Amino acid sequence: MTDTFATADLVDEHGDRLRVCDTQFRQFGAHRSFCGRVRTVSCYQDNGLVRELLRTPGEGCVLVIDGRGSLHTALTGDLIARSAADNGWAGLIVNGAVRDSAVLAELPLGIKALGTNPRKSSKAGHGALDVPVGFGGVTFLPGDRLYADDDGVVLLAAG
Repeated sequence: MTDTFATADLVDEHGDRLRVCDTQFRQFGAHRSFCGRVRTVSCYQDNGLVRELLRTPGEGCVLVIDGRGSLHTALTGDLIARSAADNGWAGLIVNGAVRDSAVLAELPLGIKALGTNPRKSSKAGHGALDVPVGFGGVTFLPGDRLYADDDGVVLLAAG
């Protein structure tokens, strides 16, 4: 989704109704600003669910991946992120690591993550889809509206 917005302006407009994530992410995708309805995956060093979900139509959603902050393995790389872009996802928020960062920078997708690691994660599919996940002082609920730009990540409740 290419809505024009600034998270700072959204904070000024919505005040306490807007939840602001305190986690300091790095930018990796070509789209530095992105927004969409939240979908979630909770997983730990296993990107099987991430890979499967991003192969489905994204309909402009943002996938929030809670990898519990682990930087030991990457939860997405160029192939998975390319699949997300090809299937209409607006972006990824990764509470963990990514890999193939040079390629990610060229993909028409918003990607924020904690850092990088070239190590692959397991593919067993352990974890949970579309459950509340929390980090950075906020809870990400499926269906919430997420906005991300160079200043941070903010959420508005669904409805």
